[in-house]
Amino acid sequence: MKRKPLVSILITNYNKKKYLNRCLSSCEKQTYANKEILLHDDHSNDGSLELIKKYKNVKLVVNKKKRNISNPINQAKAILRIFKLCKGKIIFLLDADDYFKKSKLDKIVKKFKSNSKLNFIQDTPIFLNKKKEYKFKNKNSKNTIWPRFYPTSTIAIKRNFFLEIQKILNTNKFPNLEIDARICIYAFIKKKFNITKKKYTFYSDDNLGISSKYKKFSVGWWKKRKEAYQFMFNIMKKKKINFKKGLDYYITNFLVDLF
Repeated sequence: MKRKPLVSILITNYNKKKYLNRCLSSCEKQTYANKEILLHDDHSNDGSLELIKKYKNVKLVVNKKKRNISNPINQAKAILRIFKLCKGKIIFLLDADDYFKKSKLDKIVKKFKSNSKLNFIQDTPIFLNKKKEYKFKNKNSKNTIWPRFYPTSTIAIKRNFFLEIQKILNTNKFPNLEIDARICIYAFIKKKFNITKKKYTFYSDDNLGISSKYKKFSVGWWKKRKEAYQFMFNIMKKKKINFKKGLDYYITNFLVDLF
C-alpha cells in the first residue's frame, strides 16, 4: 500500500498560552498520521514555552529575543524559518490561537490528490465568535482586482509552490501587510487561488491578534490597503501583467497621503 505523503503543520506563537493546548491537541489528534508539527515562538514571556515542551511531537524553534520589525513581518519571518526545517509535501499554516477539526489534514490531502494541478487551497473558517461570520458578497472572478480570502490558519500549500512564494515573504517591505494577504494575492495572480466551502478550521478573533490594529476604515487599515496595492503592482509588473488603477486605488492613496 502506497504511503501517504508527509505533511507539515507550521505554527507561529507569541504569548498565546491560553490557546495553545487546544491548538496543539488538535494537531496531535489529526486522523492523518504522517505529519510533523513545527512551532516558532517569538520569545514569549507568558509561560508558553513550558507548555509547548510538554508536547513531545512538536519541533520547537525559539527566538533568543523578541523580533521587533512589525507583527506581520515577524510572523512571515517565523514561518520562513520553520519552513526551512520542515520536510512535508503539503504545508499547513496555523496561528496558535486557532485550531483544526481532527479530519482537516485527511480532507485537504485528498483534495490535493484528486487534482494534481491544485497548489493552494483555503477551507472556510468556523468563527469562534458566533456574532461574526465570514460572508463574501460576491464570488472571486476574473474581474476581481484581488481575491477575497480567509485568515492564515485556513491556508494549505504544496511545497513546490511555497518555495516559489517564499521569495515574496522574505522582505521587510510592506510592514502592515499580513502573510495571508501576501500569499493569497500571489496565488490569485498566478491563477492558483482556490477556496472550498468545507469548514475544517476554527478561527479565534483575538483582540490582541495581528489583525486587531487594522479595524476597518482605521488609519492602519488604509495604510495596509495601500501596501496591498503596491505589493500587487510589484508582482504584476514582474509578470508583465497590466495593472488597472481604479477609483478605489486613487482614493486609498489620497487618504493615506493625508495621514
